[in-house]
Amino acid sequence: MPADGPKVVPAATVVIFRNADEGEPPELLMVQRAKKMRFAGGAAVFPGGRIDPADRELAARILPDADPEISAAKVAAIRETLEETGLAIAIHRPVSAQEVAAARTMLEQEGALAPVLERFDWRILPDRLSLFAHWCPRYDGAFDTRFFVTDLGTGAVQIAVDATENTRLFWASAGRVLEQADAGEISVIFPTRCNLARLAQYRCFDDAIADIARYPVSRIHGIEEDRDGEAWLAIPEGHGYPFRGQPLSQALRG
Repeated sequence: MPADGPKVVPAATVVIFRNADEGEPPELLMVQRAKKMRFAGGAAVFPGGRIDPADRELAARILPDADPEISAAKVAAIRETLEETGLAIAIHRPVSAQEVAAARTMLEQEGALAPVLERFDWRILPDRLSLFAHWCPRYDGAFDTRFFVTDLGTGAVQIAVDATENTRLFWASAGRVLEQADAGEISVIFPTRCNLARLAQYRCFDDAIADIARYPVSRIHGIEEDRDGEAWLAIPEGHGYPFRGQPLSQALRG
C-alpha cells in the first residue's frame, strides 16, 4: 500500500483443496467465524488471519531471497491453518494426527510457529502455496489479504474447530458453499463470494494453477457504482472473476 494510502493490516488466507468422489468437483475447507468477531462475524471464510512479527522473522530466516511480503504471508497462512483447524499443511514429511494435535497445543501456548517447527523437526515448504489473489478495501484498519491455494490431494484428515474465533469447520465444493449462502444457510462476505464463484469454475487443483498463470495477481478492492439507479459493489475486469458485483443492499463487507 502506498505510504499516503490507508493504514491497513497485512493478512493471509489459504484455500485448501482436497479431492472429492470421482467425477465431483474438489472440496474446499471452510471456517465459520464466531459472531462476536470484529471481522466477518458469523460468516463462512477460508482459514487465515493477520501476519504477526514472528511470521516475518521466520520467513526472513527460511526464505531470505524471496519477496518478504509474500513469504511472510505464506508463513502466516500455514500457522493460522494449524491454529484454527488443527490441519498441518505444507510440511516436508507426513505427520500423524497425534503429532499435529500436540503441535497445535504448543502453537497456542507459544504464539509462534518457529518453536513448533523446531520441537517436531518439521520443515515447512512455502512453495506448496501458490498466490491466487490479493484483496484490500481502501480504508484504515482494513485487512490487506493475500489469498493462496494449496492441495491436500486424497486422504482422510482430522480437523477440529478452535472454539474461540470459529464455531464450525466443513468441507464443501465452491458451488455447494454458494448454494448454501443463497439459501440463507450460511453468510459469505463479498470477497469470499467472488472467490468462490471463481473457484467453482475449476474441475481440479491443476485448473486453479492454470488460471492463476493467466491472470497475474494484483490488489483488488471493491468500488461502488450506479447500475440503473441502484448502488452496486463491484470489482474491475481483468482479474479472472466471473462474478464481479452485487447490489450494495445484498453485499456483506465483513
